[in-house]
Order: sequence, then C-alpha cells, then structure tokens
Amino acid sequence: MMAYFSLAGVQVRHPITVTATAYDACVHCCRKTDGITKSGTKAMPGRTIAVDPNFIPLGTKVYIEGLGIYIAEDIGSAIKGNRIDIFMETHEQAINFGSHNLRIFILEEEKTPRI
Repeated sequence: MMAYFSLAGVQVRHPITVTATAYDACVHCCRKTDGITKSGTKAMPGRTIAVDPNFIPLGTKVYIEGLGIYIAEDIGSAIKGNRIDIFMETHEQAINFGSHNLRIFILEEEKTPRI
C-alpha cells in the first residue's frame, strides 16, 4: 500500500474510518483486572488500543485524529474489523466516551532512508 504522506521518517497510510469505543482494566470491561494486554504490555491511557489483529496487527502505531498516537496492544471479543477500543483510566471515563466514528492513520517507519 502506498503512503498517504511521509513525515519525519514515518509513512502515514490513507485514513480509515473506525467505530471507536473505550474500555478500562475492570472486570466489567475485561473479565479481569490486571491490565495486561494481549501483547503482554501493561495497558496505559493515552497509549493502548484494542484492535482486530486481522485488520490492524498488534504493535502497529496508529494516529487517532484529535487524540494522538496510540499502539495496537490489545484485542477484544467485540472488536472486529474496523472497530477499535481505546484504553481509559477508569470505567466511568470509558462509559462516558461512548461510541464515535473516528479517522485513524496507520503509521509505519520508512523502510528507505531519505537523502
């Protein structure tokens, strides 16, 4: 896939519209409370998103328009296709986030150095 644009050694792919919801490390959201993601990292607000790894591979950096850069570190049973789940600090924040259609951009390090 061709880059949408390139900036500071990072290729930015074409925008993808996703349905975004939110979750936290509580038993209601995850059926556990340790905050450990599928990739083995500790989930962090402002960094962790859950994805369908068939759509966005784990470890992928993603720019979420209006929110910043996140890393696909987790999966979720309801997260299929173009859905993402954004990790929040508390259950209240996750519930208040609701559901939004957001644009995301897949970020990849450039494979060929610029001269």
